[in-house]
Amino acid sequence: MTKDGHHLILGEIEDYLTGEQVTETHDERYRQKIARLLIEQKGYQRGDVVSRHSLTVTADEKRAVIPVDFIINCNGKRAMLIKYGPGSLVTRHRPALAMARLLAPYQLPLAVVTNGESAHTLDTRTSKVLAEGLAAIPDATWLAEFMAEATPAPISARQREMAERVVYCYEIDGACPCDTTVCRL
Repeated sequence: MTKDGHHLILGEIEDYLTGEQVTETHDERYRQKIARLLIEQKGYQRGDVVSRHSLTVTADEKRAVIPVDFIINCNGKRAMLIKYGPGSLVTRHRPALAMARLLAPYQLPLAVVTNGESAHTLDTRTSKVLAEGLAAIPDATWLAEFMAEATPAPISARQREMAERVVYCYEIDGACPCDTTVCRL
């Protein structure tokens, strides 16, 4: 066992969704738990779950790439993002809501923040917590019904700019200096 920054490296683990070998850390174990939950309990198809999506954000002359843990597609549209992070869920709300404005030309209707033990499902238009707990993460049937009724809000250039600044502030400026999951460009 070695240390990589603040992450204890436990070896290698097979990614549940892709079958690729990834570095095994405590955080990665939680991500794998969430991936299994989405497929085995929530009824999503592997093709509907995008993992480790790289999101490039800009704030003035600063640029960085951050990972979005999971994006859930529904009927060919991006519908929900899931952002994992250890610790408090409330501190993850604002950056997740901002990310929902950056992953498509419209605002994704739902964002989930989780620490692997609990979760908050957020309505991105109102910022309100719709549900709490891992068991309450929307399943594929619920999401399909929700998306049939939802009208995704288009994102203006100004909204996108402000969302990028929020994400940069929380995910880059607020990141631990030894965090190897983000990339400052």
